[in-house]
Amino acid sequence: MSLLWITNARVIDPAAKRNARGNLFIADGRFVAGFSAGQKKSAKKIDARGLVACPGLVDIHVHLREPGQTHKETIQTGSCAAAAGGFTTVVCMPNTSPVADNAGTIEYIHNAIEHDAVVHVHPTGCITVGQKGEQLAPTGSLKRAGVVAITDDGHCVQNNELMRCAVEYAKMFDLPVMDHCQDEAMTQNAAMNEGVMSTRLGLRGWPHAAEDVIVSRNVILSTYTGAHIHLQHISSKYSVDIIRRAKGRGVRITAEATPHHLALTEAALVGYDPNFKMNPPLRTEEDRRALIEGLRDGTIDCVATDHAPHTDYEKDKEFDYAPFGVIGLETALPVVLDVLHRQGKFSLPDVIALMTHKPARLLNLPGGTLAADAVADVTLFDPDEKWLYDAEAGFSKSGNSPWHRQTLTGRVKTTIVSGRVVYDGQKIVT
Repeated sequence: MSLLWITNARVIDPAAKRNARGNLFIADGRFVAGFSAGQKKSAKKIDARGLVACPGLVDIHVHLREPGQTHKETIQTGSCAAAAGGFTTVVCMPNTSPVADNAGTIEYIHNAIEHDAVVHVHPTGCITVGQKGEQLAPTGSLKRAGVVAITDDGHCVQNNELMRCAVEYAKMFDLPVMDHCQDEAMTQNAAMNEGVMSTRLGLRGWPHAAEDVIVSRNVILSTYTGAHIHLQHISSKYSVDIIRRAKGRGVRITAEATPHHLALTEAALVGYDPNFKMNPPLRTEEDRRALIEGLRDGTIDCVATDHAPHTDYEKDKEFDYAPFGVIGLETALPVVLDVLHRQGKFSLPDVIALMTHKPARLLNLPGGTLAADAVADVTLFDPDEKWLYDAEAGFSKSGNSPWHRQTLTGRVKTTIVSGRVVYDGQKIVT
């Protein structure tokens, strides 16, 4: 029997309302209530004095790029970056090459996960064939192949009737629909938020309405069908208000916000650095504050990174031509701690909830708790340690981070997946 004993930690498990100094006991990859005297003598022991022990972090929105885009990231490198960031469970998007719109591609991804992943990885399938928004992908086959949701992330289904059919089928198979909310007619050649800053920088603007219109569409479709629609990377203050009012009526809408939209605004683009170019774009300080308040009152359900790796030669272009997206797995925890806990006055358990059991619950994933008999996924971190983040020396295959060479506060010291240490604070443990 494999035994692991974590001592002297500040144990925070929001799902169980636990927040006290104590021990964690793990036997054969699962939490147990305690050890006998004999088991304590033979157990591997980790002294977590000065550290927080919480459920392994859960990220329901990452791009691992495999198959077909392995020059940017792989399931192996992306899962290593996840482990270094304290994530023990991630959900990967289907905009690969080929896209994950059939059971064969999902089987390939599952095989790669089994062979290469160091954390739990769950695949999603496409809403439409080829992510072209013209014909529904085989939802039932994708469900049988093991997807946890369907999404055309990276694209948004523009045909409202097709989207209505998609969410009706998804409800039949008990699959959440995750939607990237973007009216493409409003965003042709757009590079940043539309406003005074875009005019000053001479860049094509991306209006709030491009998001708000699709958020409204999805609220209407969820109201009519009863389907669960999850809204990805919300950025607009108007969208937050639409979601808040929909939830007040009991509509099955959920939403996420990213660390970069919580921490940054369009002002960061003044230097034309493409590492601050993402979809949806960074918006105003008013939008940023609306996202934080949305998380505070439950309008927005969780934090997700939208980890989107691109190589340096892809990003190193004129701002207009550089691809959208930033990486975020290794920096999410310190950034969110800074914005929500230290600045926003969220309690530490509330912040951890937004990155553990709340996202896990949205997609019915195991994990997110330290309760007895649960899978033993644990993140140990020092909330006060300052460290210099070097994206080029990170575990991701790409380095397109807005926090490159910045000092961050809060550092993951150990990541445990199914009772096994996979990251020891410096390296991946295989």
